[in-house]
Amino acid sequence: MVTTFTRTYDIIGELSGVVTLPSDFDPAKESLPVIVFLHGAGERGTNLDTVKIHGIPKLFSKDPDYKGLRVITLSPQVKDYNMIWNHMVVQTLDWIKAAVKEFNGDEDRVSITGLSMGGFGTWEMITTYPDTFSCAAPVCGGGVSWRTPALRGMPIRCYHGLDDQTVPFLYAEIMVTAARNFGADAELIAYDKVGHGSWVRAYEETDLIEWLISKRRSERA
Repeated sequence: MVTTFTRTYDIIGELSGVVTLPSDFDPAKESLPVIVFLHGAGERGTNLDTVKIHGIPKLFSKDPDYKGLRVITLSPQVKDYNMIWNHMVVQTLDWIKAAVKEFNGDEDRVSITGLSMGGFGTWEMITTYPDTFSCAAPVCGGGVSWRTPALRGMPIRCYHGLDDQTVPFLYAEIMVTAARNFGADAELIAYDKVGHGSWVRAYEETDLIEWLISKRRSERA
């Protein structure tokens, strides 16, 4: 099932997103892991169909039972072209928590991932709210390295193309090195001869999705 979820906030107004639920899901009987996906700059706006162009919502909107996985996916959308995820972390967290409650997601298994602008947003969300997420996978993004002490014990997979001219590979390298230095379980997966589109390989050619739903917040060191 593919549906939407919307809440209204001061300053930013409505925050809406795409939600996918597996077949025969009954929230009264089943609590499932949740993957939160943050889109890139090109998918901002008010048309939720654009959120489905790349990554997690692309795969699960086409098939909510993708790979036979029983998982809830939550993909909110930045509607203001003058804003990025880093501007609205408070509202985004509230939206995530409300959606997890609405669809009876397992709070112990809420992971987060995103690409490009959403990769930056992923780093921002986990450094701001490290106790919310079980693990994270920023794809071709970057962040504020001196905030990584908050990530001690967090499993992180970071994917980036070595030939990325939009978001240089160095951005990922700096963040992963800093996170490791402060005790995060951080891995950097580098793709040779790949530019800014590293998300295709990350989401469609690896076990990233299975990895995201395998982690539990309560098991973090």
